Amino acid sequence: MTKALHGLRIIDTTHVLAGPFASYQLAVLGAEVIKVEAPGDPDQSRRQGADRALDAVGLGTAYLAQGSGKASLAVDLKTEAGRVILKRLIETADVFVENYRPGAFEALGLGYGDLSRLNPGLIYCSISGFGQTGPRREQTAYDGVIQAYSGMMAMTGTSESGPLKCGAPVVDYATGTTAAFAIAAALFQRERNGGRGQHIDVSMHDVALMLCSPYVTGHLWNGSRPKPKGNQYPFATIGCYEASDGPIMVSASNLRQQERLWRALGRADLIKQDNAARLDAFAEERAALVDILGTRTAAEWEVFLTEHRIPAARVRRLEEALADGQAAARGLLHRHEAPGSVLDGLTVPVAGFTMSASPPGLTMPPQPVGAQTADILHGLGYADGDIARLRRAGAIDDQGGR
Repeated sequence: MTKALHGLRIIDTTHVLAGPFASYQLAVLGAEVIKVEAPGDPDQSRRQGADRALDAVGLGTAYLAQGSGKASLAVDLKTEAGRVILKRLIETADVFVENYRPGAFEALGLGYGDLSRLNPGLIYCSISGFGQTGPRREQTAYDGVIQAYSGMMAMTGTSESGPLKCGAPVVDYATGTTAAFAIAAALFQRERNGGRGQHIDVSMHDVALMLCSPYVTGHLWNGSRPKPKGNQYPFATIGCYEASDGPIMVSASNLRQQERLWRALGRADLIKQDNAARLDAFAEERAALVDILGTRTAAEWEVFLTEHRIPAARVRRLEEALADGQAAARGLLHRHEAPGSVLDGLTVPVAGFTMSASPPGLTMPPQPVGAQTADILHGLGYADGDIARLRRAGAIDDQGGR
């Protein structure tokens, strides 16, 4: 079955997380992705993860999580020969993705203006902390820095804990998803505008503020300032409560759900007819829920509330969520079969969606640095002698493929 992006070639010069995740989402939809890394200084995530042995060989789990489906080309773009290779690749490409400091690729003669002259149909996507414009454009940032700068961190946690970052790198992954979405939209537009490409500018800071949209809108409307409220919400019927053996999250969000909740709990007297009344009765309703939900286990309440069509879940650890079977049933996880390889049995998340005609999927496990360098150069017309000279000059590394 042909995948949605089959036939498209993506040149990925990104590193760490947001950029690599963007190209990964294109890869699982069938695009050919060529990951470009510097010999001797590859993607830093290759040395990071949950297994030190894998870190040592450049296959850290931080890299593996979004490294599948990509061929690896190790070429030094600081050399003239390396830039020539990239430009020849660009002539064959549909999309180019980079996430270095704004201005870095322009300084190398590899900016959008330079590459679009070689390939007018090129979609050129730049990902950075603060974007290509604005007073902070050259400031380097990572997920935690953006969570802190954007105000997201200040509204997370409790009054006792102080600001807390989200446990998962949500800004990185949201930025990668945003970039992939923008690239797909640009490719669609290219089909309608005579094949002309364009430059996409993705800012992690912009994405973080998008994730905070209701709070941004509220503040700009009346000056309201979100405060850290832990697991509490404005309505008492939405929040995390302690059952007899641990926490359970209850989300009786709308008026119909809160009515079902109070009837199921035998407290019809607490049913409200409008949200203003719910806000005013927060303390009373919360006290009632604390008393009631402490009488059973979290698992018992999960079953009971779900049966009454009230969204609820006990707070699970990651390993419990993965063992539950829902992710496997959805086809979210892919297990690589690579007998004899250190990556045999590697299991990674693929995509947060399915498609009836062309579901996302993977065929290639994450590759060592430079594993496909020689094959890619051969495809660009380089002879064996040319490749040997480039290797001796330090412009490329194809050790991973030999």
